[in-house]
Amino acid sequence: MPKQVDAARQGVDSAIPSGKNIRKRNEGVFSNDKCGVNIEDAVKSTLLDADTTAPGEMDTLKTKEQSAAITGTSQDGGIMSLSRSDKEAMALLVVLYLLQGIPVGLAFGTMPYLLKSYMSYTDVGIFMLCTYPYSLKLLWSPIVDTLFVTRWRVPFTSLTLSLGRRKSWIVPVQFLTSIALYLLANHTEEYVLSETANIYQVTALFFSLITMAATQDIAVDGWALTLLSEENVGYASTAQTIGVNIGYFTSFTVFLAFNSLEFSNKYFRSEALDYPILSLATYLKFCSAAFFLVTLWLLIFKKEKIEGRHSTEMSVRQVYVIMWRICKLKHVQLLTFVHLIGKIGFQPNEAVTGLKMVEKGLGKEDLALAVLIDFPFQILFGYLAALWSRGDRALFPWVVAFVARLGLALVSMAVVHGMPASSEPIGGSYFLLIIASTVLNSFASTVQFVGISAFHTQIADPIIGGTYMTLLNTVSNLGGTWPRYFVFKMVDFFSVSECLPPTGVDPKHVHQILGRANVTLPLSECISDTGKDYCHSIGGTCHILRDGYYWTNIICVALGAVTLLTFILPVCLRLQKIPSSAWRVRLDKVID
Repeated sequence: MPKQVDAARQGVDSAIPSGKNIRKRNEGVFSNDKCGVNIEDAVKSTLLDADTTAPGEMDTLKTKEQSAAITGTSQDGGIMSLSRSDKEAMALLVVLYLLQGIPVGLAFGTMPYLLKSYMSYTDVGIFMLCTYPYSLKLLWSPIVDTLFVTRWRVPFTSLTLSLGRRKSWIVPVQFLTSIALYLLANHTEEYVLSETANIYQVTALFFSLITMAATQDIAVDGWALTLLSEENVGYASTAQTIGVNIGYFTSFTVFLAFNSLEFSNKYFRSEALDYPILSLATYLKFCSAAFFLVTLWLLIFKKEKIEGRHSTEMSVRQVYVIMWRICKLKHVQLLTFVHLIGKIGFQPNEAVTGLKMVEKGLGKEDLALAVLIDFPFQILFGYLAALWSRGDRALFPWVVAFVARLGLALVSMAVVHGMPASSEPIGGSYFLLIIASTVLNSFASTVQFVGISAFHTQIADPIIGGTYMTLLNTVSNLGGTWPRYFVFKMVDFFSVSECLPPTGVDPKHVHQILGRANVTLPLSECISDTGKDYCHSIGGTCHILRDGYYWTNIICVALGAVTLLTFILPVCLRLQKIPSSAWRVRLDKVID
């Protein structure tokens, strides 16, 4: 086998594998994070950052065809020239990726804004732990791609339903998601939208949802390679980009807008009412029904091409052994450390700036509008960044964008600082400034994502491209996920705010209103929105002595600048010059 591997490498070392080659070499291994979707930046660049959001087998192919697939021009003639079977496959993939984007949009986009209404930044940081499965699905993706059943007999009946490698996971996971969404919808006031809600309970609920979404993503990524014909397999990235985008923006942008009382009364009602057009419970029930109906159709009517177990070239053990050998490479260890510390500098800007703008008076619907306006720019920037990242200096645009993101973090902080008081309306010109800041941040994050994806493609061993790309993208996503909890914690830690009750208010009266023991004046808890509401209920005002957002942002930007100059930049310049052969792993005694 080693001689065969060496011979194969000689033919592909200088080229990215085609969809056909990837399919032959890596089918049944596993699939991983988005190239069109990077969730780890809260899907901030939504399907082009991730820094998001956004979420193995397809990774090498996606990176190669990303810019073309996004614009729908990756094959001659465009999407309209596809055969009927490929068009049907595209439609199915879009729907499946759309369903995946629904819980992702809720967890990464909507829930932090809803929770911040009555919880502290620390609590929001705890909730963001629920997004970890998207960065850690590498751990169980080999299992999803290897274990399956070909058919399932309905209990207590003689009915046997056809499954397969992918439906074995997609069907049960989506049914479970449907049930979870429905149960959550019936308890939103108790478990989610309540001042007495247990943040750990809420986090556990959404952790389960994101785990199921990540598992579905693994299976759908793998199925895409066999649903589409070999010559059109590049369109899988297009389907993913469209589907996850629609699902994410529906759960984030659209929901936040229609969940806003001000937006509902201003644009859709002749007479103001005291409730929004779309409540969280109603939306969750609608999504639950969508999951159930699509999955039921998939189970009964969609036949998956049955693949025998012999089609899996590597066992679960073999995949884990290969990943371990990759991790032992010195160059991979250096790149991994760069990934893990490379996004600390702009995490406060990515995670907290939007929340701080809402806190200072920007309507949630206005923020959603800014994100929506930003989306077409992300598509354009992804194409331009792909052109810039060609050649043997793929890390150069990544480093340039790193510097830009550090600078833009300070610019965004200035924009937040200059916002008018919450009691004053935000003018049109200042809103345009907010949009411009959002677009520039997206541009920089998109350049970074495309640049690092191109570099991953260049260094990944083509023989095990899916495994290699999955590992690298997982580490990259984790680098944008793990700092967020600590960032939110730091914002509250550095914040100092007190409630100043009106002059002459008796402390006993304050105790009766707040239901607190040992209340003293001034009240020290005026950081969370619940504390602010308590303060306002007695006619008091919150006086911010120190805003932890600014301190956290400055500290992280400074830390990012120091790590860039002392470690990241020298390492990146060094890694760019390392020949591709140095990134290879020995496959003897692993693949026989």
